Amino acid sequence: MSQKISRRDFLKLATAGAATTAVLTGCGPASRYVTRQPYTKMPEYTYNGLSTYYATTCRECAAGCGLIVRTMQGRAIKVEGNPANPINLGKTCARGQATLHGLYNPDRVEFPVKQARGAALATTAMTWDETFQIVSDALSKTNASEVAFLLGTASDHLFDLVTDLTKAVGAPAPIRFGALSMFESRATLSKAVENLLGEAGLPFFDLAGADLVVSFGSNFLETWLSPVAYTRGFSKMRRGNTQKRGYFIQFESQMSQTAAKADEWIPLLPGTEGLVALALGRLVAEAKGGAAPRAFASVNIEEVSAKSGVSLEQLEHIAGLIAQAQTPLAIPGGQALGQSNGLSTAEAVLAFNALVDNYGKPGGVLMSPLSPNEDAYHRPASAKEMADFIATMKSGGVKTLFIHGVNPLFELPKSLGFVEAFASVPTVISFATFPDETALASDYIFPDHQGLEAWGYQRSATGAMQSVLSGAQPVVSPMHDTRSTADVLIEAARLAGGKFAEALPFTDEVAFIRSKIANLIGRADGSFVAPEINTFASYFQQNGGWWSAAGDSGSLSPAGALGKSIAIEEAEFAGDGEFFFVPFVSPTLGEAGANKPWLQELPDPMTTVMWNSWVAINPETAHHLGVENDDVVKIISEAGEVEVAVYEYPAIHPEVVAMPFGQGHTAYGRFATSKLPQDRFMDLVPYGGLIGDATKRGANPADVLGAHFNKAGDLAFAGMKVKIEKTGRKQYLSRLESRIGVYGEGFPEEK
Repeated sequence: MSQKISRRDFLKLATAGAATTAVLTGCGPASRYVTRQPYTKMPEYTYNGLSTYYATTCRECAAGCGLIVRTMQGRAIKVEGNPANPINLGKTCARGQATLHGLYNPDRVEFPVKQARGAALATTAMTWDETFQIVSDALSKTNASEVAFLLGTASDHLFDLVTDLTKAVGAPAPIRFGALSMFESRATLSKAVENLLGEAGLPFFDLAGADLVVSFGSNFLETWLSPVAYTRGFSKMRRGNTQKRGYFIQFESQMSQTAAKADEWIPLLPGTEGLVALALGRLVAEAKGGAAPRAFASVNIEEVSAKSGVSLEQLEHIAGLIAQAQTPLAIPGGQALGQSNGLSTAEAVLAFNALVDNYGKPGGVLMSPLSPNEDAYHRPASAKEMADFIATMKSGGVKTLFIHGVNPLFELPKSLGFVEAFASVPTVISFATFPDETALASDYIFPDHQGLEAWGYQRSATGAMQSVLSGAQPVVSPMHDTRSTADVLIEAARLAGGKFAEALPFTDEVAFIRSKIANLIGRADGSFVAPEINTFASYFQQNGGWWSAAGDSGSLSPAGALGKSIAIEEAEFAGDGEFFFVPFVSPTLGEAGANKPWLQELPDPMTTVMWNSWVAINPETAHHLGVENDDVVKIISEAGEVEVAVYEYPAIHPEVVAMPFGQGHTAYGRFATSKLPQDRFMDLVPYGGLIGDATKRGANPADVLGAHFNKAGDLAFAGMKVKIEKTGRKQYLSRLESRIGVYGEGFPEEK
């Protein structure tokens, strides 16, 4: 464990030369031994009026964006992007900016506690020595085959440490999951690449080099895969070539922020995206004067038009634009792949890219390189794999469950049965930073540091053509009595002795991290070169990671893609409802941002709604149902139901209703839970006062999703049909837009 020493002794530990310079900036390998004090107790190395900057990595999602955090007098006060990191090149999204609200959140778990399952957060602290022994006993006194680790997607060094531990003791490999990866349909995209191109992994779609982009439900400007990287690419596509502005077409049942930026937004029925891709492929082949390849030969254009709702004229027009483009590109998004036919849809879009011959070329489809300390593609678990894990829990196959960085009681659909399976596990230990639903249902909460207090590294799965390993370091001292989860496991393994101690023979977390990056020492193809580990670790922290100096276009071979017959089966929709239900990840909250008031107060880019959920309904459909803005309706599926306020949204297919994911918490702190003071909403009511429960904080659309999967194992989250019932209540939504100016409310009716 980390010891505390003086500044004078710290300087004695500094390595000579370049490493000494690095250490003096607070970024050297020995800096882990320094206790960074808050401004109330001024440390020696802090000066009045001067800022100290630290390079680290954003933990708000798994993209691996680099950050530069400005600190003053021991406090982190501003976050910006790291301009050297190839993923984000100095940019951040709103969630990256709001990571400060995680650091200073008043509802953090402040010390280790023994928790009564389902009760309010315990207020009596345990000692960390007690904690180490509990974890040690849980590891050593449980049959190895009955120990399970469920981890999130945004802490790769911890995943590596747990993988090494489980492999050494014969326990099952850790499972990774996150709602964001579920809504991205990552497993489907990876499997389609493997089927068509023979290599599993995530592709990188080079928007920056394309002159025409056709997107099938890919919401890359909001939350998809690596949104900051794709936003940069989109901006360059639009403005990078002074001779020609890139052209963008979006097929999507509702207008997202990405669709709003398109030159053409074409609404279509969910589940028909793959058919449209095949139809366009055939039309493009014919427009170029050749025969349609086998992959596109059997598609019936008229039938596609009838099923999708896209007219023949639109299909022919778009095919003509594609045929004339120099570097066209097609992208399959999570919404299109989150169907029963999602795998064949992904294959159809990838085959379309083979038709226009853009693989391995600028503006085309490239294979994302593995990170420099990675020997295989480690994707998150699919929903089907999570269902199998839940079945193991239900059958009694898990006696001790460790959870870190994920909140399955909120993120997973209730239809998968995680709640019941979770209750059957005898011992559950959570390492949550915040009191979320899963943490409060656990037996113990041993809180990890917040991301800006923590060491680590994050691999880049996609977002750049350079191999990237983003590094993290503390930018402030821990605000509470928290410990690194890696340090807890290392100490517990030492106490357990035997094969446990042999698996993790490290003094602390930093020693483990250094062992994992040691293979990069001496490599001449990277962002820096160092001859030994101390100097290398210093540069790794100063630069915010290590990445290859040059990009790698990959080795994708699409030769067989066009010769494969691709049959898009009819999409299956569960339930007998009248409307297609399309959930989407909130572009402001993401999967875990509801406890940050900056994000709650940030207006949704398309509706300007804040602090709540809504269901988007076409005004014509709303009129047919007899509902209007702010009416509370009940959305009913075969799996469950939720109540939510109506937002009349003209930019959505009349047969589709859409709802954001991110709200509806029953725990997770004061900013995320379902109740707020009623006077917070009084100024939002234009007239007549409040009707109904106007203080309710949103709903979780995952509650109406059924346990249905596509052939790649991803959840068919966009494959539900729902009924809509009126409740007779109103709930006025908080909006930034003027209700008077937009809706004409408050004006007397003209006679």
